[in-house]
This record gives sequence, C-alpha cells and structure tokens, in this order.
Amino acid sequence: MAMLDAARAGDSVLLIAPTGGGKTLAGFLPSLVDLAADPRPGLHTLYISPLKALATDIARNLTRPVQEMGLAITVEARTGDTPANRRARQKANPPHILLTTPESLAVLISLPDAPAFFATLNCIVMDEVHALAGTKRGDQLALGVARLRVLAPNARRVGLSATVAHPDAIQAFTGASRRIEIADGAPPDIGITLPEGRLSWSGHMGLEAAPQIMAHILDAGMTIVFVNTRAQAELIFQALWKLNDTTLPIALHHGSLEVDQRRKVEAAMAAGNLRAVVATSSLDLGIDWGGVDQVIQVGAPKGVSRLLQRVGRANHRMDETSKAILVPANRFEVLECEAAILGVAARELDGDPPRPGGLDVLAQHLLGLACSAPFLPDDAYTEVVTAAPYAALSRADFDDVLRFVEDGGYALQAYDQWKKLFRDSENRMHVRNARTAAAHRMNIGTIVEATLLKVRLTAKRGFGQTLGEIEEYFVNLLRPGDTFMFAGRLLRFIRVREMACECMEGGDGDPMVPAYEGGRMPLTTNLADRVRGLLQAPEKWELFPEQVRDWLRLQRGVSRMPGRNDLLVETFPRGDRWYLVAYCFEGRNAHQTLGMLITKRMERFGYAPLGFVATDYVLGVWSMNPARNVAALFDQDMLGDDLESWMADSSMLKRTFRNVAVIAGLIQRNLPGAEKNRRQVTVNSDLIYDVLRRHQSDHILLRAARTDAASGLIDVGRIAGMLARVKGHIVHMVLSRVSPLAVPVLLEIGRESVRSDTDEDSMLAEAEAIIAEATGEAEPPPHVPVIHRANMVRRPTGALQTTLPRGKPVRRRQADLFS
Repeated sequence: MAMLDAARAGDSVLLIAPTGGGKTLAGFLPSLVDLAADPRPGLHTLYISPLKALATDIARNLTRPVQEMGLAITVEARTGDTPANRRARQKANPPHILLTTPESLAVLISLPDAPAFFATLNCIVMDEVHALAGTKRGDQLALGVARLRVLAPNARRVGLSATVAHPDAIQAFTGASRRIEIADGAPPDIGITLPEGRLSWSGHMGLEAAPQIMAHILDAGMTIVFVNTRAQAELIFQALWKLNDTTLPIALHHGSLEVDQRRKVEAAMAAGNLRAVVATSSLDLGIDWGGVDQVIQVGAPKGVSRLLQRVGRANHRMDETSKAILVPANRFEVLECEAAILGVAARELDGDPPRPGGLDVLAQHLLGLACSAPFLPDDAYTEVVTAAPYAALSRADFDDVLRFVEDGGYALQAYDQWKKLFRDSENRMHVRNARTAAAHRMNIGTIVEATLLKVRLTAKRGFGQTLGEIEEYFVNLLRPGDTFMFAGRLLRFIRVREMACECMEGGDGDPMVPAYEGGRMPLTTNLADRVRGLLQAPEKWELFPEQVRDWLRLQRGVSRMPGRNDLLVETFPRGDRWYLVAYCFEGRNAHQTLGMLITKRMERFGYAPLGFVATDYVLGVWSMNPARNVAALFDQDMLGDDLESWMADSSMLKRTFRNVAVIAGLIQRNLPGAEKNRRQVTVNSDLIYDVLRRHQSDHILLRAARTDAASGLIDVGRIAGMLARVKGHIVHMVLSRVSPLAVPVLLEIGRESVRSDTDEDSMLAEAEAIIAEATGEAEPPPHVPVIHRANMVRRPTGALQTTLPRGKPVRRRQADLFS
C-alpha cells in the first residue's frame, strides 16, 4: 500500500527490502493499476536492470498475469540481444512497459526522436540499485535518468534495492524523496562443510570437497552451487559430473557461455528440470528461480552483503529460512567463512559508499546528448549535476570533459579523428556528422573487456557449434593439440581462424582451464576486521574444526597471532632465500600494490628482493638478504613520492588509461564495417598515453585514469587506512623457520603450472617439507634448489605472484604484472 500511496502522491521512492521480499512486483504494481484504470498509448513505465537476463525474466513474469487478467497492457524487453526489426517496431509503437539495461537506455537517449519517445513516460523503475551505485554502469544510469528528468519531468522514479550498508547514499543515487524499508525476514540457516581428511593449506578451488557437495545436492530438490570465478565454475562442474553416477541433471552457467546455452539453463531452472547448477555472479541478482532449496558457496564469500545476496537465492521468500552451505577451500577461508556467518547473524552489512562519477562516462554521455540534439553547455552542466554521482562536479572539470569531446583537448586538437563536436554561433554543441553519431552508438557502454574469441567445434562442412567465448590472451598460451576445459567439455585446440578458437572434443593430457582477468573480488574491510578479531579471541576458536584450532595454537607457540590494530610481520630464512610475510588482511588488490612499493623500498635498502606473492590475507616477499628495518618498509610516506614514482612508470596506469580511453570514445573498438582487436587498441592507447604525458600531463583522461587506478586496481584507500591504523604498532617477529600461519603463502609461491608428473611430485614433496618444518616435525633444509622465472605467474588460485632472476633488481616488475 505504501508504494501505491507514493504513486498517487507523485513521489519518487526507494524501496529497500531483503531478497525475496517482492520488491520487483511492488515496483510495478502502481503502473499496472494505473494502466488498467486508464489504458493509453505510449511508453508508460521504463524498467532498468543491470542484467539482460533479469529484464527478459521480468518481462516473461509480467506478461503472463497481464494476459491472464485480459489487460490491454503491452510488456516488452529491449537489450543488446533484441532483434533489429523489434527495436524498430518499438520505436514506432512503444510498449506500455519497456524493460531495458543502462547501455540500451544510453542508446535510446542518443536518438533524435528521444524527446518524442519518452514524452509519455510516467515512471522509471531502477532495479538492483545496490549492484549499480558506485560503478561506471551506475554512473551511466544516473546520467541517463538525469536526461529523462528533462525529457519527462513528471515521471516518478522508483529505486529497488536489497538491504545495504549505506541507504542514504542509495536514496540520493535514485533521487527519491521517500524511503520505504522492509524489515528482515526469517534468518538464514548457514553451515560449513569440509572435505574428508586433511584440510588444504592453500588453493582456492575447493575440488577436494566435491563428494560432500554432491551429497548435499542429492539431499535437496534444487541447488545453486555458487563459485567465485569462471575457471572455478568449470572445474567444480567437471568434478561433480565425475561423481554423478545417477546422472542427475546438473548444469553450468557463467558469463562466457553462449547466450543460447545460458537461456536454456535458465529456462530449465524456471521449469524445475534441474537438480543443480554451478554458477558465478551471473545468477547473483534478482531473477526469481522459485524452487531453489539450498545454496552452496564454494570458496570464501569475500563479504557479508555478497553472501546474503547469494543466500537469498534459496527459497526466495521472506517468511522461509534460506539454507546455505559454505565450502572453504583452505584454512584461511575457514576463518573467513566463520567470520562471514557471524557478520550475517549480526546484520553487519559491508561495502563502500558510492564513489564520485567517472569523467570518462561523462564524456560518453555528452557525445550522446549531441547525437540526439544540439545543446548549450550551461544547460548540460545544470542537468548533469542533478545526477548524484556528479553532484560535486566542478564547472572546470565539466568544461575540460566537454573540450575533450569537442576536439580531443589541447594535445590532440590537430587531429581530425578526435573532433566530434562543433559549436554554432549561439554556442550550441552539435555532433560533427552522422558517421560520428553511428560510431558512438556502436561503442556505448562502460564494460571494457579483453578481446574475446568464439569457442567453436569444428565440423566437416562449414562452421560447427559455438560454445561461448574465452579471452584472447588465454588462447595465445595454447599450442595445437593442447587440451582445455570449457562449457563442461574437454576440448582439443586446433587453431585460431576468423576471431574463433577452433577445437575438437576429446584429447589427451592434463587440460588447462581458461582464466579470466578481473575474476575475483577482494576481501571487504569489515570482513577482514572480523577475521582479525577471531584470531585475537581464542575463546571463539571452538567454532573452527580441530585442524584449524591446532594450526592456530601452533602459530601462537612459534610466533604470535596478528592483532586487530597492529601489523604482524614475520621474517625467516629458508634455503637460499629470506622471506618476509605481512599479515595485512586488506585484499589482494591492496596487497599487490603494497608488494610493488615494499619491494621498491627493499631494493633501495639493499635487501635485493626477488619477488612477491599477494593473496587476500597476506603479502609474502622473498629476497637475497634479510629485511631488518621493517618499520621503515611500512612507513606511511610510501604513499607519497614512492607511489607517484611507481604509478608514473607503471604499465598498470597504461592499462587503466586504455579502459578510460575506450569508455570516453578516444579509442573506438567498434566502427562501421570494422572492429579493432585488442592489440590494435593497446598499441593506439599506449601511443596516445605517451603523447599526453609528454605534452598535456593534466589532460582530463589522464586525471580520470589516475583516479580509477587509485580506487580500483591499486586500492590506495585500503593501504592508507591500514598504514594509519598500524602506525607505531608494527610487530616484527624474527624467526628461525617458517611459521604455521606462513605455510599457505609459501605454498602459493611454489604453486606454478606443472607439465609433468615429475614436476608435480617435486612440488608436492616440497609442500610436505614446508608443512613438516612449520609444525616442528622436521628441521629447515640447509639449501633448497630454486627455479626463478622472469614473469608473473597467474594461476586459477587467485594469488598474484611475480619473480625475477636471482640477483637482478626488481625494477619494471609491474610491466610483467599488469600488461
């Protein structure tokens, strides 16, 4: 009733409710009531979802009851998958309710007939707002809605969000004048399942627990098995399939699979024809699968809010307890899973407040405005700052962005290709020509992915079946005859032809698993704090299994436990190396940046660092000489000149600039009649980056790239917070051998790809030796042969490692790590 009352009053509203609380239906109900009482032509309600699949699912779920009640209400979806003829029909004869995505909305408002199309708009529904606010897609949505407020000033705005840590910020994002919050329903039932035998010290796949996962699947009707990466999804699916003696219908769902295959899985889920589906975040958001009995999370959840979102997929009803099972893949993940369960019980939601809007997204939006109709800069600025992410945007920054869109800026103004706007005598901004407008619409979007190649089975005649897409860089690692896992199949690589990876089924040897850039999410700040708190509370160790309790007791006897407000740093020799292990618990993005800065300092201090490995929990560095002045290594001043110097030379900043350049339209991947591959985009953006650094170091896109890097890949905020917290509280333990808590990171250091049984046996023997040493069952070896590799090793475990030939300085490691 509250939603209907708000609609009658013409108020914009934010509805916050837990998963399964009926948010989506509540958002649409006033529109259905209004259209049923007063049917009229034209677009009435625009629904915007972060997922194409969610928009399609909502359209299906709305159409059925509308038809059953005999209402003359039309409901359609418009996404990137909508055929051209249907899009043309929708323009000529808009449905009453149109369901779309932020990208498709950006296309619609860039069209010359946008004012007429949206003239009848009465309501804007933004679903899953918590998943968009603070992201570049959220910036795009906020700018689009700001435009709609001009085109349809009487349209109400309705925001739908799960329970969030920062409700005021989400309300500001939606522009709602009222907020309705629904109390939590039945608390979830969350347990932990461990594999039989010894619990893994390291690794993040959880394959050892496959028999236990299958047993839980057999005991339930329908199960979603959530994992954290697409590579892990492929491996878990294969492990379960090998145990599937009763041939239960089990499916695989992740974003790299072919659209048709994903839709078949979704349809089978909706029809109740599956017993389990292994999925990534592709099934995180609000699609109502109805009959899901339980959720299994393989690997640590990385955040309380994220865990609640996934747990809510089970039962999807507020009045019923959602059942979830966590399957930690290693000992540190046991700590994280227990901390997450305590966080859920305390309702301590996590997540950062939305950040300011991206200037690259603004550049894309301004060009879209001009593609629709000429505009005055003053009017555009007034409109843009009504979008919450840009509320604090200065006029100087706005003018710099507009100047870039107009002619590329001072350093690029001599080149015609970047002249996209021109001014008339009244200072109105016009798009330069129809080709510029067409190119803009082909490149709309804020998701910049690596070049993808189709995975295609060969056929005797013509093209065979397309299974999905994998990233180009992974295919570059394959040799003809190599095998890899994809779409639940064992495939043998043949060749690359016409942007397709051609394969045959079957093959010999150990298969590789495609890895995808940016797959894993870092540990949240709140959850990291809870883990540190558990380590400092021995009375709570009874929550842990016996193996974990013994591990922690051994650590306390050999060294000490990391504190909640200090930083434990251990140094010890092993073989011909010295190791430094810092228990930061700040997430792998922050740790990899910290590793770069620490090794830079170690080089300056004469410690001769050889490399480092970053996990979500710890940073491990190995060197030729022992690190003695540890407090100086972790001094806050590293975020000054050291950080600036590293960022200036880092290829990481070039990578960030590449993404910014694509979003802002400086580099266009899609052009009428042509498409640039990843190498062309990289070469072009790197050349432009060098030109701008030399000739216009304050260029708006360089500023945008620095801001993105600081809040994203390098996570400066978390490093700064940690260094401030532990200032004067760094505890340096000088040990004679590896400590029990350091065993996982040492195993990560040695976890490289192995190609033969001999190599694997050697690695396993070394792992056993490290564990025996840490637990006091063996003396440390006088010498351990070391294989040094001059490149970063990226493995499915999620840890990041870089090594260099012994004795060589560590400068330019970042070129290997980020390129």
